[in-house]
Amino acid sequence: MLFPPLQAALQRALALAEGAIGLTDPNPRVGCVILAPDGRELGSGHTQAAGQAHAEVMALRDAAARGHDVRGATAVVTLEPCSHHGRTPPCCDALINAGIARVVSAIQDPNPAVAGQGLARLRAAGVQVDEADPAIATAARELNIGFFSRMQRGRPFVRVKSAVSLDGRTALPDGRSHWITGDAARADGHAWRRRAGVILTGMGTVLADNPRLDVRLVPTAHQPLRVVLDPHGQMPTDARVLEAPGQARVLGPGHVDLAQLMQDLGAEGINEVHVEAGARLTGAVLAAGLADELLIYMAPLLIGPGMPLAHLQELAGLDTATRWQFLEATPIGQDLRLRLRPT
Repeated sequence: MLFPPLQAALQRALALAEGAIGLTDPNPRVGCVILAPDGRELGSGHTQAAGQAHAEVMALRDAAARGHDVRGATAVVTLEPCSHHGRTPPCCDALINAGIARVVSAIQDPNPAVAGQGLARLRAAGVQVDEADPAIATAARELNIGFFSRMQRGRPFVRVKSAVSLDGRTALPDGRSHWITGDAARADGHAWRRRAGVILTGMGTVLADNPRLDVRLVPTAHQPLRVVLDPHGQMPTDARVLEAPGQARVLGPGHVDLAQLMQDLGAEGINEVHVEAGARLTGAVLAAGLADELLIYMAPLLIGPGMPLAHLQELAGLDTATRWQFLEATPIGQDLRLRLRPT
């Protein structure tokens, strides 16, 4: 059981790590807080863009800038300090060389190049190592759910987003859908886009809505890559999805194997894929068993005849339906945000 100052430091480190969303990919989002023996904060920081300083180094630099001596201090981190040479030197070595006496880690790094080796190196150097309670570990994993997915499964975490009416419609029969949800829900949706390395859509959505599919309603340090499936070679040269900011990749003409696409994106370092598409592609992602999470914004209106969330095959019976578990149901402005994962 960790003492309250350490629990508070872990929460602060998690908040710092959240500040790295949209910045660190393909690296994980990590926060670090350095505490004096009396509980005072000496330094803090989060991981920077790939190839730049990690959270531990940023916290050490912050402590030095404040004029603090960190020898004998405790470093609280949201992910096990790395032990290998990548674009930057090992963070565990930086902590050892700085004289840190204790490290509290929220969760072990799933990267096989680390996977406990960072904590082992710290212990071998005489540093006391402790791990956080399960609730903190869960929060740390959720913050980097895509990184864990890529390290453990070889593919990104796939989140499928849709905006629907109370009767499950995403658009009128002719495809018109601007706007089902309100301003707050749309801004919230952009915050979830910001987490992704790729936003995936289909040509039906491009032709019907001509969307930009960028992140513009919340601040971000980078734009996700927009991937458009174009099986029939219909991409208009003036489509807004092709415009800056950010870049787009058009796949087609021809069939794209979705499972292979996810493996390929994982090999490219993509941690999270955000699907914003029409009923056909959404249905294909669901039918392939690739959807790890549903992000549904439900608006308080009834549409009647219209476009469904997904085109799915008819079931022989309800016992064959895919079951989902609610993670949350949160009011966002006038709408309701639902998040679900397969049971």
